[in-house]
Amino acid sequence: MTLSLSKLVWRVLVPVLALDQFVKFWVKTTFTVGEQRPFVPGILELQFIENEGMAFGWALPGVTGKLLLTVFRLVAAVVIGVYISRRVKEEAPKGLLYSLTFVWAGALGNIVDSAVYGRIFGRSGWGTLAEWMPSTGGYAPWFQGHVVDMFHFVVTWPMWFPAQSLAGREVFPPIWNVADAAISVSVIWMLLNQRKYFPAVR
Repeated sequence: MTLSLSKLVWRVLVPVLALDQFVKFWVKTTFTVGEQRPFVPGILELQFIENEGMAFGWALPGVTGKLLLTVFRLVAAVVIGVYISRRVKEEAPKGLLYSLTFVWAGALGNIVDSAVYGRIFGRSGWGTLAEWMPSTGGYAPWFQGHVVDMFHFVVTWPMWFPAQSLAGREVFPPIWNVADAAISVSVIWMLLNQRKYFPAVR
């Protein structure tokens, strides 16, 4: 049974996007900046931060950098959607189509934050909860909102680790969200299966 673009949208895009936004909305309205709560003890915690741009807290500086990043995301989302549509018509492997759609959902998830969060939320602060639809207006203009991140691995390298510069430090310090995970896991999956998914590229 072949996959259609509409099936990919309803099976992957909509659920991932909905989960991403649900978690972000919950964190944004119930956590103050920097607040931490255990999630999987010893492995994963919830820690609310906001960043101005890319995955795992990376960003381009200034208003211009923020706008450029948002434009890049929008263009990338359109290109990904067009590419998926083309690969669907070519009856590409299902694993590739699902992976690409996860990447698409992740890209759109972070676009929503950048595009609208600045207008629909008040500013989050240390010890201050963000207000939903504040009467005084949001904390930033359209397309200049901050991306909400919340998942933080707390696993550390053992003290006996051969590389002394890493001993006792976190294995993966960046804080991330559902959208970041959807993109990263899918890209890794496609790299592991590139010979099957992209036979012409060897």
